[in-house]
Order: sequence, then C-alpha cells, then structure tokens
Amino acid sequence: MSYNPKKQKQHKENVEKAVENAQEERGQVLIITGNGKGKTTAGFGNIVRALGHKQDVAVVQFVKGVGECGERKLLESRGVPFHTMATGFSWNSEDKAKDKLAAQQAWQQAKVWLQDPELDMVLLDELTYMITWDFIDLDEVITTLKQRPKEMSVIITGRAAHRELKEYADTVSEVRPEKHAFHQGLKARKGLDW
Repeated sequence: MSYNPKKQKQHKENVEKAVENAQEERGQVLIITGNGKGKTTAGFGNIVRALGHKQDVAVVQFVKGVGECGERKLLESRGVPFHTMATGFSWNSEDKAKDKLAAQQAWQQAKVWLQDPELDMVLLDELTYMITWDFIDLDEVITTLKQRPKEMSVIITGRAAHRELKEYADTVSEVRPEKHAFHQGLKARKGLDW
C-alpha cells in the first residue's frame, strides 16, 4: 500500500470529526473474546493502564486461579484486590456442583465490586465461560452491569461471549488465532503464557 497524501488527509479529517463528535464521558464495558491467545493479558493491560493513571481497580478471575499467574502476583504486590475462583479449567473438574458454587461465590464478590463507587475499573476475567456453562445467569450479569456506578469501566474476557452481552457492551474486540506455538509442540512458558 503506497502513501497517498489525499487519502491520508481525508482519513485525518474523518478521525478529527469522530473525535469531535464523541462528547459523552462515562465508564464503559469492554469485551475481549474470541478463540485466540491473549484475552486475559489484554484485560490485565487495561488494569495496568488504569493503575498508571492512579485509578482504583479490582479483579475477579473465573476459571483460572489454581496455578501461578504472573499478572496476579505483580498486581497483588501493588495492592490490587483479587478474588480467584480457583477451581481450575472445566475439563479437570470432577464436581460441577462445587464449580458452580465457586462461580457463584466469585460472582457475589464481583457484584460487591461492581457496586463500589470508589472503583474505576473491574476486570471480570473469563466471565463468558460462567454464562455459557449456566453457572451465572446472563440476565443477572447484564442487570448488574447496568446498575454499576456511571464512571466505572468493566473489562470482560473469555471465549464465545454471549450475543446479548456483546450487544450491551460499548466495545467488543475479538482475538483471532492464526498460529499457536502449542500446536507445534511447544510447552507453555513462564512469563510468556502464565
């Protein structure tokens, strides 16, 4: 693609007009979904950005939490509150009722934080699975999001985000896989994958 000054100027004008038209200021709901790698890490990137601006944040981790998590270790050392479901991945489960109870307990903590006017951002990591598996009710999630403080932003990660959840969100990003080291026989690597 070659540089075209006329197209570049038009693009710049379009962007400037869009920026000028964006006048509403409030917290937002961002969903990071898809089958690709990096959804949780992208969610944590938003948390780190908010911390860099001296904002108050909290994290609920659904699904993950049994093993080491570099992001959690770092952020907890900085005083970020976490609630980790800590039941591991579904395919390791031998007790779905226990997993559902753990999901409900994590969701109760999420609801507390989603009502806290002192928090600027909450990350609900892997929440989409809880809805897909019927561990947490979709309507309750959407109602809770609608009732959060106006200035609070919420990041939701996980595969197969429900259509209604995506419709409610302000921004939906899909992470698409093109190639993954695991399929080439490479082991997950500390600092890169966890």
